[in-house]
Amino acid sequence: QAQLVESGGGLVQAGDSLRVSCAASGGIFSSYTLGWFRQAPGKEREFVAAINWSGGATYYSDSVKGRFTISRDNAKNTMWLQMSSLKPEDTGVYYCAAKRSNVFLFRPSTYDYWGQGTQVTVSS
Repeated sequence: QAQLVESGGGLVQAGDSLRVSCAASGGIFSSYTLGWFRQAPGKEREFVAAINWSGGATYYSDSVKGRFTISRDNAKNTMWLQMSSLKPEDTGVYYCAAKRSNVFLFRPSTYDYWGQGTQVTVSS
């Protein structure tokens, strides 16, 4: 059974840094493109970042580019999202997701597997 489990969320102040993790099991990691999405209350789930199977290509939304860094370690079946210079508008539930293809990365509906999410709250 394929599974993704996020961890590392919490309450931080604006300007702080935080790293969230995504652990994968069930054989869905090393050959899959992985992504991070977030969802704030009353808003749609939005793309944050993605990384291809080898880690050689990364993609970011304009709102986080230059502040967030996505990375992965296939040997550890783990992906991370390092978040710096956090803003209150970064608040939301952060989800990791996995997909077989490397296209339409921004569309949540194209991902095959999802984690349960971890809450990140940034206070002003």
